[in-house]
Amino acid sequence: MNELRKDELYVDGERLWKSLMDLAAIGATEKGGVKRLALTDLDRQGRDLVVQWGREAGLEVTVDQIGNVFMRREGRNPALLPIVTGSHVDTQPTGGKFDGNYGVLAGLEVVRTLNDLNIQTEAPIEVAFWTNEEGSRFVPVMMGSGVFCGAFSLETAYAARDVDGKSVREELERIGYLGDEVPGKHPIGAYFETHIEQGPVLEDAGKVIGVVPAVMGLSWYDCTVTGMEAHAGPTPMGLRRDALQVATTIMQEVVQIAKRYPPYGRGTVGMVQVFPNSRNVIPGEVKFSIDLRNVNDALLNTMHEEMLAFIAQTRRESGLEIAIERVSYYPPCPFHPDCVNAVRAATEKLGYSSMDVVSGAGHDAIYAARVAPAGMIFVPCKDGISHNEIEDAQPAHLEAGCNVLLHAMLERAGVIHAP
Repeated sequence: MNELRKDELYVDGERLWKSLMDLAAIGATEKGGVKRLALTDLDRQGRDLVVQWGREAGLEVTVDQIGNVFMRREGRNPALLPIVTGSHVDTQPTGGKFDGNYGVLAGLEVVRTLNDLNIQTEAPIEVAFWTNEEGSRFVPVMMGSGVFCGAFSLETAYAARDVDGKSVREELERIGYLGDEVPGKHPIGAYFETHIEQGPVLEDAGKVIGVVPAVMGLSWYDCTVTGMEAHAGPTPMGLRRDALQVATTIMQEVVQIAKRYPPYGRGTVGMVQVFPNSRNVIPGEVKFSIDLRNVNDALLNTMHEEMLAFIAQTRRESGLEIAIERVSYYPPCPFHPDCVNAVRAATEKLGYSSMDVVSGAGHDAIYAARVAPAGMIFVPCKDGISHNEIEDAQPAHLEAGCNVLLHAMLERAGVIHAP
């Protein structure tokens, strides 16, 4: 195998940026973001544009039965499993230009660069985009990759409906992305995903590349505290059964539990419903969400047990009924050492500043990791803001992440430099 010179191996950052801006024009919002919900006409337009670009780059396109799209650049040895990269092109209702889209178009830019430099790989290279990662129109989230890895069935996904009663299957067929390939039958040798960090760690540390060794596990709960409504004036403090005051002690403990297990402990109460929600009525019922996260099962389970113990204690001391139900659980996802090391080695070779960053958000790479070795590359986003129309990232950082992706994929795919 001929050695490639380092100065030959860089993507075209301007071309990558233009592709991102061209795709962002589909569903563009007045505030500079993107609204391109899964399986809408705008999603079809976005998909069509990416597929068009893929075909112009010489890629062979395959669509599976949940609408996942795979675009293949053949290798010298087609018997080898493909090295795949990708993400998603659907967005939040108030989404940004980079979440998901960057990962897909970075993969396309890798292919365009290989074409420009007449580089042939031993293994095939593929660019994928997965259906309904965001889960903002249909649930569950990460639908396409979840069906692909067997986390839930195709029938479950097909039956999901939006607020207007339209089903996933109906909408896939309507926009022309109800494919033939059985999900999960598409082989993957290794999977890489580039992404904006969606948090402030890289920017705060002044680093360009985040090497992602793992994604945090998360545990979601619904909690209900039941007391008794009463008049706020005549009822003495000592005789109240105030559901909100008891609920707030639990909410504060959620935060304290997370603080006891740094650096990756997370505890959040993001949704609260107070009944009857009247200015001069002592609340009789409070329903609220709890979100616990950490980097491994042992820590997450410890946080879970501490929360249940505190709730049991609060129930005894307050005399109020407190119901707690775990409604969702995603285990922590460590990425494959070979893929993590490929990202780390590429970053070091290219001379970019870097640090390890454990992801606190879910990504399609979590499900891809169930069927193949996987890894992720993070780049900073302005102020750590994502899922927001003002989401932003520096072109130089996006280019750097794509360069790391190029080198990591080539390390896994093997390279021949054609004359």
